[in-house]
Amino acid sequence: MFTGIITDIGRVRSVEKQGDTRFTIETAFDMDAVPIGASIANNGVCLTVVEKGPGWFAVQASAETLSKTTLGGWAAGTRVNLERSLKLGDELGGHLVYGHVDGVATVAEVRPDGESLRLTFEVPAGLEKYVASKGSVALDGVSLTVNEVDGARFGINIIPHTQTATTFGDLKPGDRVNLEVDMLARYVARLVGQE
Repeated sequence: MFTGIITDIGRVRSVEKQGDTRFTIETAFDMDAVPIGASIANNGVCLTVVEKGPGWFAVQASAETLSKTTLGGWAAGTRVNLERSLKLGDELGGHLVYGHVDGVATVAEVRPDGESLRLTFEVPAGLEKYVASKGSVALDGVSLTVNEVDGARFGINIIPHTQTATTFGDLKPGDRVNLEVDMLARYVARLVGQE
């Protein structure tokens, strides 16, 4: 489980496609403190550390993970939002993020809004009912508050700090991001019979 507060921007060092796809990620994390088998959110996707060394770790992604996320488009040099898993007693600065991506959203618009960036995203069919104004979403692992919703589109603001502390300062129309809806919204929809 995660909070959606990014603590490092890593970089893909290599991609090896075998039975599963192995990604080696460069990081500023102290890898001596990260055990093999630990979970790290990579652009919001919970992946297991299978090998590590000073300044890097390796993870594997199945074909299912590649088909449901943006990871299939990663190449050497891709910048990645990273977050280590939550420990009991840690500050919950964002919202509860599970690292289970629901779908891929597309950036529809990026425009300046004061010092912030105003981004509009389009969600895949069927997921729009889980996105609510002033509710939470995780996009590429970042916990964000939804400003407004218009059908399958919703808007958010990215303050200057978030632009530099995450990969969001690089986003442009047409880019794709991993979307995890708020788990509370999913359970409420199921309880009222909409799922």
